[in-house]
Amino acid sequence: LEISNLGDKDILVLPLDLTQRSSHEAATNSVLKHFGKIDVLINNGGRSQRSLFVDTNLDVFSAIMELNYLGTISLTKYVLNHMIQRRKGKIVTVSSVMGIMGAPLASGYCASKHALQGFFNSLRTELTDYPQISIINICPGPVQSKIIQNVFTENLAKSLESSGDQSHKMPTDRCVRLTLVSMANDLKEAWISDNPYLAVCYLWQYAPTWAWWLMNKMGKRRIQNFKSGVVSWCPALR
Repeated sequence: LEISNLGDKDILVLPLDLTQRSSHEAATNSVLKHFGKIDVLINNGGRSQRSLFVDTNLDVFSAIMELNYLGTISLTKYVLNHMIQRRKGKIVTVSSVMGIMGAPLASGYCASKHALQGFFNSLRTELTDYPQISIINICPGPVQSKIIQNVFTENLAKSLESSGDQSHKMPTDRCVRLTLVSMANDLKEAWISDNPYLAVCYLWQYAPTWAWWLMNKMGKRRIQNFKSGVVSWCPALR
């Protein structure tokens, strides 16, 4: 409001819980009542994970899927109905490089992001009669944020003791700018990361055997550091 020509009527903030799927239709209708239309939906809610599968309770995996996957597609469903009526719109989902590869200590998180990738890639093929509705998947690598402070661990009641140093990660404003560029150009998928993480993405995509070898080497060290309480290489933010 202070740096633009926007007024109070141009901004609407609604509290929203992705796990409360019964509230998503009403929230969508509130936005439509206020603005009359929805041009862009950016799905950016979710939590990461730091725990070994063998040590992790199954209710943690259920909670990850409920939030990261089911909550996202629930909200998408109501907004998409409106966009189909208008025959235009953009649905942008912040996935992760973990949606195109795997990494230790994040099996549930990777599963939820792989699920999003599969869902939205399939949804795109169902919307061929609506060429002005864009499905855009954003896959960030490590980005500075507070997501590490809020990760799932081996049980729902436990939080991570240390979030580590984030200076090596991409600045948040850089990630945002590249996301906006991807949206403006209707990219179906964008990998947003600094190297060496971006190079690993290309390796995973085009030389998976080498990628598995490399991930096994790096993963073994990361698990050792995790068990000894050392915060080490973080393969993904989102």
